[in-house]
Amino acid sequence: MTDKFVAAIDQGTTSSRCIIFNQDGAVVAIDQREHRQIFPRPGWVEHDATEIWSKVQAVVAGALAKAGLRAGQLSALGITNQRETTVLWDRATGKPVHNAIVWQDTRTSALCEQLGGADGQDRFRDVTGLPLASYFSGPKAAWLLDDVPELRARAERGEIAFGTIDSWLIWNLTGGTDGGVHVTDVTNASRTMLMNLETLQWDRSILSAMHVPEAILPEIRSSAEVYGTAVGQLAGVPVASALGDQQAALFGQACYDTGTAKNTYGTGSFLLLNTGTRPVPSKSGLITTVGYRIGDEQPVYCLEGSIAITGALVQWFRDQLGIIRNTAEIETLAASVDDNGGAYIVPAFSGLYAPYWRSDARGVITGLTRYVTKGHLARAVLEATSWQTREVVDAMYQDSGVHITALKVDGGMTANQLLMQHQADVLGVPVIRPKVSETTCLGAAYAAGLATGVWSGLDELKAHWQRDVEWTPRMDAQAREREYGNWRKAVERSFGWHEETGS
Repeated sequence: MTDKFVAAIDQGTTSSRCIIFNQDGAVVAIDQREHRQIFPRPGWVEHDATEIWSKVQAVVAGALAKAGLRAGQLSALGITNQRETTVLWDRATGKPVHNAIVWQDTRTSALCEQLGGADGQDRFRDVTGLPLASYFSGPKAAWLLDDVPELRARAERGEIAFGTIDSWLIWNLTGGTDGGVHVTDVTNASRTMLMNLETLQWDRSILSAMHVPEAILPEIRSSAEVYGTAVGQLAGVPVASALGDQQAALFGQACYDTGTAKNTYGTGSFLLLNTGTRPVPSKSGLITTVGYRIGDEQPVYCLEGSIAITGALVQWFRDQLGIIRNTAEIETLAASVDDNGGAYIVPAFSGLYAPYWRSDARGVITGLTRYVTKGHLARAVLEATSWQTREVVDAMYQDSGVHITALKVDGGMTANQLLMQHQADVLGVPVIRPKVSETTCLGAAYAAGLATGVWSGLDELKAHWQRDVEWTPRMDAQAREREYGNWRKAVERSFGWHEETGS
């Protein structure tokens, strides 16, 4: 039997990647390139969507060259992407009308507060599963429509297209101005705050409230179906899946059963718990979101805890403070001391996400004494990720009643043994990393392969998953709860630092 190959594009927050997989779900080739981070003002984060498309084309060519494959040898192409990042472009020219506004960007905080009115953050939660927060795409689109001169009038005439990054890439891959397909999938649509979780369609009452014209929106499709056929360097390849990056990681981790959970450690961290075919409303500061939908099958829903800053805190420690030269050094430095010396770092650089949703929070370092060294601070940087994850796991139990018995993990930070051991310690359950660590791309590839017959179904995909490393808890319960109490005190100190002026 001739092996079949599936490619996945992972358009992340800091880089573009293309990975090619074989039928066993093994990596054949990877190519990756970073793209610019643009910071026009404090709290504002942008990307150049044209640069992103250029980088995507480059990594596709690079991955094919490394694999020694021609485009015609690919059975399918899948896409996974940074989710809430928002781009508007001109349908006639194909050019973005503004830089993409990144999911981390906080410029819409005042708009969200205004939209909330007397109902506050919960105004649209029953319909969308989301709190009103600057994180999500709908308010970003509304802000752009009002900020860019003449844009709203052009949008209402149907001249402008809106999309999260998946839509932008699919449109360009399938022809752009020459017949490009304007679609999104249910996972990305569920992050806009514009989609009804029950109907899986755009909600016209919310569109009206946010003044977002329906004419700019893509068609909502499932996560695994053929949207169109690629042109250009991938001519003839079916574009057959789209999944937001965290949902793709859930899919790649084979979390297909109700009660299974994964955490991805990247720029931020995102813990998803499969709750089955009915959405579970959150009362504990979590997001109710679509996990995936395969073709015409019922959608699978998740509870999600979104943490804004985890890996980005290590980057800050490296780039802004200059205490380490590369990210790998932080483990050695943190291991030079036995504990955090009483220091805690709360990385609320642009507010706190789950379970607090406090846009007024800002980063703090607490518990400092002259005893604290850079080693203690390095340890506090890593521990901030573990403690934020613990808060999300607690909230998931409060909402679902499900005790997580193990946590599947993926992402770059899982290479840090000290961090993963601390994560197991503070959760009190095993932490398990799979053999194929590229679970985000793998999930997109799996979904594309399901849509095109490369794989027969979820049972076949489940059989591919293999354990690589497991960390088991070592910390005693008393120490765990004492340190958790200190962390919660530190978080409280981060509240109330930023007053939104609306500028």
